[in-house]
Amino acid sequence: MLSAMSADLPRPWSEFLDDLDFVLAELFQLHCIGGFAAVVGYGLPRSTNDLDYRALVPYNRILEFERLAGAGSALAQKHKVHVQRPGVESMPEDYEERVREVFVGRFRNLRLYIPDAYDLALSKLGRNIGRDREDVAFLARTCRLDARVFRDRYVQELRPNLVGDLRQHDRTLEFWIEAYFTQEQR
Repeated sequence: MLSAMSADLPRPWSEFLDDLDFVLAELFQLHCIGGFAAVVGYGLPRSTNDLDYRALVPYNRILEFERLAGAGSALAQKHKVHVQRPGVESMPEDYEERVREVFVGRFRNLRLYIPDAYDLALSKLGRNIGRDREDVAFLARTCRLDARVFRDRYVQELRPNLVGDLRQHDRTLEFWIEAYFTQEQR
């Protein structure tokens, strides 16, 4: 469930996305991930200067989209924020079935979608840096994530597609559950 915070688009993102929407000649859909999704979708109290996205529709327009709003673009220089498609990221297999649109009706040609809290938290498993762990702790606490659902989604939808040391990913998941989920959530 998205928090009530998702109704507010913080600055400079409000101005950046309004300007981007103005220059788009057709509908673009973004599946937002990373810190931006946690901030605008769930009220994470930190800032971010990039909007990571997993999917863009229409995908064949990705180069144009990055030229308009990516790092180094005129919009990025003006607002000091940008969009980017990360080179490596992982999402549970069926995450697209659970995304929710945010800021419905605000934009003419831009649609922003946020993964559910479980999928967003699991997307941070592979990198597992300090900021990712803080985001997962926040999501587990504020969204009252259930460890069984979290673990099941990992096993069924994320683990089969992960690369690298799967035992390390398994240990990271179990550490997160022990560290960030309350006894009643386990």
